Amino acid sequence: MGRYDRKFDDIFALQDEITLSVVGTIEPSLRQAEIERVKRKRPDSLDAYDLVLRTLPQVFTLMPDGASKSLPLLERALALEPDYAAALSYAAWCHETLFVRAGMHEENRLAMRRFAYAALNHGRDDATALAVAGFCIGLIEHDRATAFQAFDAALALSPSSAFTHILGSGLFGWAGEAERAIDWGERAVRLSPFDPFGFIALGGICLGHFLRGRDAEAVDAARKAVQVNPLFSVSHMFLVAALARLGQTDEAKAVVARLLELQPSFSIGRQCAAVGAVPSLAAALTEAVRSVGLPA
Repeated sequence: MGRYDRKFDDIFALQDEITLSVVGTIEPSLRQAEIERVKRKRPDSLDAYDLVLRTLPQVFTLMPDGASKSLPLLERALALEPDYAAALSYAAWCHETLFVRAGMHEENRLAMRRFAYAALNHGRDDATALAVAGFCIGLIEHDRATAFQAFDAALALSPSSAFTHILGSGLFGWAGEAERAIDWGERAVRLSPFDPFGFIALGGICLGHFLRGRDAEAVDAARKAVQVNPLFSVSHMFLVAALARLGQTDEAKAVVARLLELQPSFSIGRQCAAVGAVPSLAAALTEAVRSVGLPA
């Protein structure tokens, strides 16, 4: 837990902040405990909730192989409960992953759209489903107004949701809203400092600093993102771009090699187009990574 230094007349605000921090810290541990419980059950005994939990370690890689392994189980869950918002939202996230990192195929975009809007419709009391669906819509459909409405609805249900702040930070970063990306990302880290999704918030923080020309801070955030999830290719791209602008060419080229091991087909142009990066950010990232040999 962090330290809390406040004036005495801020005691109620301090109490609220501590409560949010405790809840945000506990949430990932509870989720992991549930995943471990489901792993011990027989595959033929799984209900829809169990099926969704079993997919999460693969969904959360945010890489194509994990998404492909998860979708059959999510489809089984939806066969049991067609209106299950969590399953709908994670199916949307899998198709978002496949769209962005496995060729930008139109069928994945359309499937993401179908599942995400269904999750919004059926998940009005599920903060996580709202956050995931909003994130996918904002990222791939580039409909950020709908995404931010979904985030607001998620936070109205669960103000301590580090997960919502994590996804919001990432989306604000690609949208070019530097200060909001940093603010939401830093709040996410305070709420859940050891969250397995922290790399998304750190990526948003990195993009915010990169947009503001604070390259040393961008490198620091990108390094932390890679540490949290070493298998996520985009975090490596963030680190390449920030290192290149700092003039640390040798290290940047070494990171390029690792990125291409993880995702041989990576292209900064396709990445920025897929997620609708604002033109100024897309241009800055492209210029930086091309200077050290990452394909455009």
